[in-house]
Amino acid sequence: MSDNIKVSVIVPAHNEEKYVVRCINSVKQAASRVKCGVEIIVVCNRCTDRTAELAAENGARVVTDESRCIATVRNTGIKAARGKVIMTIDCDNRMTEDTIREVLGMLNSGRYIGGGAPLRFERYSFPLWLNDMMCRAGFKLTGLYCGIFWAEKSTFEAIGGFADKKAGEDIATAKNMRAYGKKLGKRYGCLRRNHLINSTRKYDDMGDWLYFKLIFKNAGAMIKAALGDRTDYDKLMDELFYDYNGK
Repeated sequence: MSDNIKVSVIVPAHNEEKYVVRCINSVKQAASRVKCGVEIIVVCNRCTDRTAELAAENGARVVTDESRCIATVRNTGIKAARGKVIMTIDCDNRMTEDTIREVLGMLNSGRYIGGGAPLRFERYSFPLWLNDMMCRAGFKLTGLYCGIFWAEKSTFEAIGGFADKKAGEDIATAKNMRAYGKKLGKRYGCLRRNHLINSTRKYDDMGDWLYFKLIFKNAGAMIKAALGDRTDYDKLMDELFYDYNGK
């Protein structure tokens, strides 16, 4: 990677020593397919393991953010970024090898304000196939593809970065970016030839029917959150995301 940094890939990480190297390696592979400089920024969030050490050993810049809000963690990485183009990916996931090249091509076309990427699980079973179909249907209906976000840094700055929410910040950010792009006559896009390789670690730990069980078990909390009382819903988000992998 050259010193002429054009792309900054932001990787939020909370105790990800098992996954950080493979994520970095996937970004490096994608970076080898483009001629511009690419930096990887791992944002260590409340890490008590070797995540920071392994990230640095494998060529990433390491910054820290101790908040319990994923949007804030991502925004810390964006602020530290030197690249004109920002991409984000969660630390347990991977990108396919031409992801960065396709992102640059779409942005250079002038037609897109930014966008996301399709999701594909790293392994499949019947319940994971059902989850995949639900995700594809939701993305197709809304056009709000997430997973890997990509846009120019100036675009993230214009919309105030990732929406300040503990959960659902990805959808809210996609909506904000699409609305901003509409003002400029640009579309919110989705990669067509590349995708996010989505980790199945939570399914590996808690079973492939995990999210179907959670929807059934926590229907009351979700209804209360929709009506304005997020207490139980926020506890669920802490369990699934902010405290997961953190003991």
